[in-house]
Amino acid sequence: MVEVLSRNWGWVVLRGVVAILFGLLTLFNPGITLALLVLMFGAFAFVDGLFMAVSAVANRRGQPGWVALLIGGLLAVGVGLLTFFRPGITAIALLALIAAWAIITGVAEIVTAIRLRKEITGEWMLVLAGLLAVAFGVIIFAAPGVGALAMALWIGIYALVSGIVLIALGFRLRNWGRLHAHAI
Repeated sequence: MVEVLSRNWGWVVLRGVVAILFGLLTLFNPGITLALLVLMFGAFAFVDGLFMAVSAVANRRGQPGWVALLIGGLLAVGVGLLTFFRPGITAIALLALIAAWAIITGVAEIVTAIRLRKEITGEWMLVLAGLLAVAFGVIIFAAPGVGALAMALWIGIYALVSGIVLIALGFRLRNWGRLHAHAI
């Protein structure tokens, strides 16, 4: 599993960059309309899921354990598409969708990190990204009446922190790949 991720470390970094860009855009535009927030979230979930799915299957060379990332990526793509096809979604439904997506993505990242724990140091970064996603989802489920616009700040912060963690993990994977290149 770690070989697959280390060969595809760039996709992990790219996921982090997209998350940071989404987070900054959300933080610097807290008064954005609900419609734009829905479309931005849809684009973010779609692109993030696409990168997650590609990083799971690219260059896997028969490695086991990539299925959790693939499932998480495909579900995120589905959430992004659903958001585009149903843009009139209400704020509460949007929050439930965001919460479900965050929890599913977080669980997929935690499962992947558990499988990596014996093969790489620094897997805690993927656990942290997963725990942040799950906690974010649970918080949103716990306070759905707040509304999507009020949650824009939290969405931006989550995306920003998650992006930073994913970039750090991506470079850790790159370094692991370089150190173990002879074994791959």
